[in-house]
Formats: sequence, C-alpha cells, structure tokens
Amino acid sequence: MLQRIFSPIEIGSVTIPNRLVVPAMVMNYCNTDGTATERYSAYHEAKARGGWGLIITEDYAVNPMGKGFPNIPGLWEDSQIESHRHVTERVHNAGGILFAQIYHCGRQTSNRVIGCRPVAPSPIPCPAVKEMPRELTVPEIHRLVEEFGDCALRARQAGFDGIEVHGAHGYLIAQFLSSYSNKRTDAYGGNFLNRLRFSIEIIENIRTKAGDDFPVIFRISADEMVPGGRTIEDTKAIAMMLQDAGVDALHVSVGAYGSGYAIIPPGAVGHGWITHWAEEVKKVVALPVITVGRITDPFIAESILASGAADLIAMGRASLADPALPRKAAAGRYDDINACIACMQGCQGMIAAYKPATCLVNPTLGKEKESMITAAETKKKVFIAGGGPAGMETAMVAALRGHEVHLFEERQWLGGQLYLAAIPPAKGEFSGFIRWLKTRLDDLGVQVHLSRTLTEEQVRADTPDVVVIATGSIARSLALPGMETASFVTAQDALEGTVAVGRRTAVIGGGSTGAETAAHLAHHGKTVDIFEMLPHIASDEEATTRRFLLEMLAEKNVRIHVNAIVKEVSRDGILIEHAGMRETCGPFDTVVTAVGSKPRNEAVERMKSLGVEVIVVGDASMVRNALEAVAEGYRAGLSI
Repeated sequence: MLQRIFSPIEIGSVTIPNRLVVPAMVMNYCNTDGTATERYSAYHEAKARGGWGLIITEDYAVNPMGKGFPNIPGLWEDSQIESHRHVTERVHNAGGILFAQIYHCGRQTSNRVIGCRPVAPSPIPCPAVKEMPRELTVPEIHRLVEEFGDCALRARQAGFDGIEVHGAHGYLIAQFLSSYSNKRTDAYGGNFLNRLRFSIEIIENIRTKAGDDFPVIFRISADEMVPGGRTIEDTKAIAMMLQDAGVDALHVSVGAYGSGYAIIPPGAVGHGWITHWAEEVKKVVALPVITVGRITDPFIAESILASGAADLIAMGRASLADPALPRKAAAGRYDDINACIACMQGCQGMIAAYKPATCLVNPTLGKEKESMITAAETKKKVFIAGGGPAGMETAMVAALRGHEVHLFEERQWLGGQLYLAAIPPAKGEFSGFIRWLKTRLDDLGVQVHLSRTLTEEQVRADTPDVVVIATGSIARSLALPGMETASFVTAQDALEGTVAVGRRTAVIGGGSTGAETAAHLAHHGKTVDIFEMLPHIASDEEATTRRFLLEMLAEKNVRIHVNAIVKEVSRDGILIEHAGMRETCGPFDTVVTAVGSKPRNEAVERMKSLGVEVIVVGDASMVRNALEAVAEGYRAGLSI
C-alpha cells in the first residue's frame, strides 16, 4: 500500500533509501558553544533506527552571531568538528543518512541570544523579534559567503552526507532574497538578480570548498506570507536560478518570523496544506523537490507522491511523536504509529521559551537513553485509579516492564480531560493519542475496568503492591449572588454533552478551556459571550494555536469582554464591572463556568492508610497541562 514512500531516490551523489525526511527542527539539545551532546546524538540515532530515509539536523550556525537559539549546533570553527563526528558515526552505525542544515539568523535573533546587535541586509527590524539590526557592509557580506563555505567543508569533515542551505523562514539568506527585508541599492539589492547574488555566491563557495560530489539542498519559502514578501512566482524564478547554480534538491516551505504560524502550523491548519506550492516549483526544475507542512500520516505522504506534487515528504513533528514511524509503516503496523496531534505544547511551546523540545505524546523525546524501558526485577500487581492520560501512560509503561496492571475508570470512556480537549474545533486529533494508548493497553494485556471506581474494599480484597492515583481534577465552583436564578453548567459538562446548553450562552472564564468551549458552542449555533477578568483571553494557549482560536471566535461573532469582573447573575443577565463602570449583559439561557480546576485526590490518604505503596500522578497531584501529566505518568511507570 505504501510502495512510493519506500522507493529510493538520489540527491546528488547520495542514494536516499526511502522518501520520508526528518526536516531540521530546533531542539536546543547542544551545548552553548555549538558542540554536540550525548542527548543530541541519541536523538538523531533514534531517528536513524526508526528508518527515516533522510535526516536533516537543525540549524548549524556559520558563525556565533548567526545563532537564533542558545543551544543549537555550530560548525563555525574546527574545534567543533570532533563532537559532531560522534553524531554522524552514531547515525551511520544505525543505518541513517544525515545532512547538516547550515544557516545564519540575520535579524531574526536578539541580543539575548548572541550578546550583540543582530545584522541584516538593511536596518529594518523583524516584526516578531523587534530588535533593530545593523546593516551589513559589502566586505562583511563577502566574509559571510566564505563562512558558509567553511561551514559546509567542516560538515563534510565531520562525516555528514550532505548539507541543506537554509534560505527559508526569513533567515539571513531569505532576507537578502526578498524586497520585504532587503532595501539595498548596491550589488546585493534593488533588483531580482542582485537580491539573489548572496545565495549564488554561497553555493559557488560551498562547491569550491566541499566539492561537487557533496550534495546541497536549498530550503526556500515558496511564499513568505507577509506584506511585500516573496510569492510563488518569485520563488519559481529563484528555483530555476538555483538549479543552474548547482543545487541538488529543493525543500519548499513557507513563511518568515512575521508569519510564524505558517512555519510551524497548529491543528487548525489542514494536512499537507502547502503541497501545491512544492508542485508549482517542481514544474520549473528537474531536481528532487521536498514538501513539508502538517504531513503526519504515511498514507497522506503516499498520496502526495502519487499525485506527483513532490518527490520526498518531510514529516517533522510526526518524527518527534514517533521516531519509528517509517519502520512501523513498512511493517504494516499502522495502529502502532503514535501520531502527532499538533498540540504545540512540547515542541513550539518549549522552543519559544528557549527550552529543550519535548513532546506530549512521546515523553522519551530528548531522553532516549535515560527513558529506556527495561524489565522489572520484581513483578508487581499495580492498580491505577483514573484513565486519563497520566493513568493510561503509567499503565502502559508498567505493563511494558512486566507488571500485572489493572486500570479503573469511573466513566464509560478513557482519556479524561484529554478526551474533552479533543471536542472543540481544530482539536480532534487529540483523540488519536487516546486511541493509540488504548491499543497499546489492549496489546499489553492491561485489565481495563470502565464505569468502575477503585475502592478501599477492592484494595483490601485484592492486595495490590502499588496503587497509582491518577484521578485527575474537578472544575472549581463559582459563588456569585443570584446564581440560583440562572442555569449554570461547567465547561466540562458542556463539552461532554451531558447537559443541555441554551441558545444564548455566557462563558465565565476566558482561559484556554473557556475560550475553546466558547468556540465549540458557537460552531454549534449558540450565541456566545465570554467574560474574562484579565486583559486577554486564552493567554495560556501556545501563540499560534491562540491566533487561530481568536480567528474562529471572531468568525462566529463571539463577544469577548475582558477586564470584566463578574459581580452578579440574575434572570436579566450578568452584571460586570469594567474600568470602574457597571454594565448588565444578557439575558442568557445558560451560564458556562470555566474558572479553573483543582486536584481530585481525596483517595490518596485513604489508600495510604491501607499500608500499600501509593503514587500520585497528573492533575491529582497538581493541575497542569497534558504534556506534564503524560511525562509524569511515564516516569511513574518506570519507577514501579
């Protein structure tokens, strides 16, 4: 069924065994001096063992002033080569092919990262970073060309199989290519050929130093998706020139930091959403073309190849969620693939905070060695109370270690808060992780008891060795004058569909839960008002996810009241205080409360009194997000 993605293809002098590519993604796993760590090596080795045809590392800075993040790799000096040679050796020993992406951030970095003022073609700040860059002089441009060539040579000396020149996403090369950021009137700006000159000189320098037999991919944004930025027609012309300059393949993406949502799109963006731009580039060149952009399933990858839109498929976040995706797909183990759910919490959310990347559905990411599951020396009987993500993850890992595991869930379904999180618009993929965990529990023989609460009587009778409390959280209550006159429901009940919600609905609480519940209700014909006491709604959402959520709310005409303190509820509506003024909004048929949650852990002390070992995980310990709950469940399973 997947013949195309498992067929070989050549990029320059290198044969890629299949069409599945791990694109460059910032992980922040290296040392601050650009040298590789064991963590960085193990991360790439896991991809190689997983069967990816081509692995492209994250941005190797060509000089230290070109870094965009504190802990990315670098090959700006010879002393860095040896540590990265260990990476390539590990990948090659695991059967992988590894290219190094090389880049310079230009204006898309900050003094916080590089300790000085950024540089750019022109003194125009990036709208996202907002720091004023210094305009590069012509001698400095010439020096940068040399540094790109030197970096490519060091990559070859370190054992990489090729390189990818990063000319996309608004970094320095892209800044020269676009009149959006390049306002120069000398030999490096002012017209199409001059803006292209920097790129062509870099390719020529790389060929001179690293050799014609060292493959070069060029990554480019087909459309920068910013006012005055490059469009696909510009890019097609550039692609033809790059082919003439000697690149071996093109990797077609979109966006710049001014349109960051396009670079790493959230779940509100469709699968394979920019494949048509790769297809347009493919029409004008005779080179292999890589496409990218929310491609998370091998069958979608196969269909893109079948359509002729691209030659290789980059599946970045899919490779974070399941490093073994190709190997599983090749073996027909489709139900065993742990798919990316586009939650953005561990990848983009952590990287934006300059922290190492993690993954909600794959808590072993970046911890490949220390998180290895080994058989337990002593097999135990483990009872788990609660079938949310923390409880299910604990059950899976404990069963993999050889324990006898029983999972008790008082509801008729598994998934807990993550089940409800999948209900609002653009969040449906969250249910895929629940389904994957259920499949794993079935395969491992975990005894799942639905509609059943774990009681002290059962613990006394069955004498488990360990009881894990993963009972999650419950909604916080709200006490307001007049509440008895209105119909109140919690956001959880509204999402679950266990209560009727009237046509005119108020949501008190504008955090992510309240805002997403409002979007769900509005998409089902309700007229919705949100009341939030803070200046902004959904401020706890990852930035790109929040962007699309706000767009959905606006599209459905949801009225948003911020800096609004709810004082009273009556049949006439909701009395709010805003900027010292009072106003009554409404009336409303239903009032939905979304004012936070608190741990549900009343069983902890009762279980401890029975003399059994008790472990508390997830929201039952402290209310947090699913990223932390799953990671805690994994660690708990390892500890038993």
